[in-house]
Amino acid sequence: MSHEPSPGVLRPRIVVLGDLVTDVLAVLAGPLVTGSDTRAGISVSGGGQAANTAAWLAAEGTPVTLIGAVGADPDGRARVAELAGLGVDTAIHESADAPTGTVIVLVHDGDRTMVTDRGANLRLPAGHVDAALAARPGARHLHLSAYTLLDAGSRDAGLRALAVARGRGLSTSVDAASAEPLRQVGAAVFLDWVRDVDLLLANADEATVLAGDRGPAEQARTLSAGVRHAVVKLGAAGAVWAGPDGDVVGTAGRPVPVVDATGAGDAFAAGLLGTWVGGDGPRAALQAGAALGAVAVSTVGARPPATRARPVSAAGAADRPRPE
Repeated sequence: MSHEPSPGVLRPRIVVLGDLVTDVLAVLAGPLVTGSDTRAGISVSGGGQAANTAAWLAAEGTPVTLIGAVGADPDGRARVAELAGLGVDTAIHESADAPTGTVIVLVHDGDRTMVTDRGANLRLPAGHVDAALAARPGARHLHLSAYTLLDAGSRDAGLRALAVARGRGLSTSVDAASAEPLRQVGAAVFLDWVRDVDLLLANADEATVLAGDRGPAEQARTLSAGVRHAVVKLGAAGAVWAGPDGDVVGTAGRPVPVVDATGAGDAFAAGLLGTWVGGDGPRAALQAGAALGAVAVSTVGARPPATRARPVSAAGAADRPRPE
C-alpha cells in the first residue's frame, strides 16, 4: 500500500544509519542436510537492515538518506549503485581495510537463518556520521539499526548519531535488530544506550530479552517507560504500540502466503516510519507497517520488488514538526 502525501506537501526526510551488505540468498528446496548437499535457488543482492529500510522508504516515496560503510571493492560500489537507482541518497564511508559486509541467508518454508560477516560496517567512523548529518539540514528524523550499537566496532558511530540528531532537533528511532546480540550485551546496557529515543521497535523475541516474558502490550508499556514510544512486532499477528501515557493501540497482521520473510521487519519499519514521521498517528503508522511487511513476505529477497520501486526527489520538507 502506498501512502501519498497531500498535494503540494513534501514528506520530511528520514536519515537511516546502519548496515549495507551483500545478501547471498539460498532458497532451499528442502530441509538443510548437514554434511551433504541440499538443492537451492541462489541469488545475490543488496541487503542490510538499515539499507533495506531505506530502500523501502524510497519505494514508498519518502526522501531518505542512508549513512553506512562499505569496502573499497566492486561489491561495495554495486551496493551503493543499487540504492542510488532506487532513489536513496547515500552518505557511504569507503573503508580501505575491510571488505563490504556479506550475509548468507538460508530460507526454507518462509523461515530464515543468517550467517553474517559485517565487514566494513564495523569501520564506520563517528566523524563521518557528523559530516553526513551536517550536510543534510533538512532531515527531520534519524532511524538507527541497533546492529550499529551491538558491536563494539561501530558503537561509537551509533551513539554519536543519536547524540547529534537530538542536538539538531531530529526525532529518533531505533530498531532493536536481533535477540541474540541483545542477550550478549544485556538488556540494561542496551536500554541505557537508547534511553530517551522517540521510538523503539522490537520483535517478539527482542521484546522478551528487553522487557521479560510477558504479553506484548505489557512489554510495549515497559519499554515505553524508558523511551517515548515502543512498538512490539508480532509477525503475522500484527503489532502493538505503547505511547508515553501508557495507552496501547494495536493492528492485525495481513494474512498473505509467506514466500520469504527476509527483510519483512525492515519493510514494516519503513511503512511505519514514513507514515508516523509524516504526521499520522500510531494506528495509521502500524497499519502502514503491516501493509508493507505483507508485501515483503510475498516476494523473495529483502528489497522492494522492481515493480514497486518509485524513486523520489532528493528534496525533503524542512518545516514539518517532530512526530508526537
